[in-house]
Amino acid sequence: MEKELKKDFMNKAISLALENVESLKGGPFGAVIVKDGRIVGSGNNQVTLLNDPSAHAEIMAIRDASRNLDTFDLSGCEIYSSCEPCPMCLGAIYWARLDKLYYASTKDDAAAANFDDSYIYKEFALPKEERKLQSVQMMRDEAVKVFEEWVHSENKIPY
Repeated sequence: MEKELKKDFMNKAISLALENVESLKGGPFGAVIVKDGRIVGSGNNQVTLLNDPSAHAEIMAIRDASRNLDTFDLSGCEIYSSCEPCPMCLGAIYWARLDKLYYASTKDDAAAANFDDSYIYKEFALPKEERKLQSVQMMRDEAVKVFEEWVHSENKIPY
């Protein structure tokens, strides 16, 4: 894909972020998903609008592209984000199997605007028992039976 077209896609992601700032509908983040040279999904941050902490721009773009393409597998697609994705969005990008990520501002730029995810990265690096979020395992035997059902199911849709 030619460089100018990539710049157009990034400009669209940045414009979605700016629209959010101007409309006061969410944080300063936007993203588009592209397949075969055309936008197949777009999203802007809607955390405060929807009262949904997972409604980040990249997540919204993935949801939109998945609906539009009628698939959960976005292989063959690229995402353009106005900012380097947070850990949640980066995980979703991997789960969606996007081929490439382009981003404009960095996580340090976001931190300077009070969107600091560094504590999450630090928490992930700690052993579970040292994290601020208490994690208590329980009822493993019962839950493992569900996985066994999945493994033996002939009607499952793998992903």
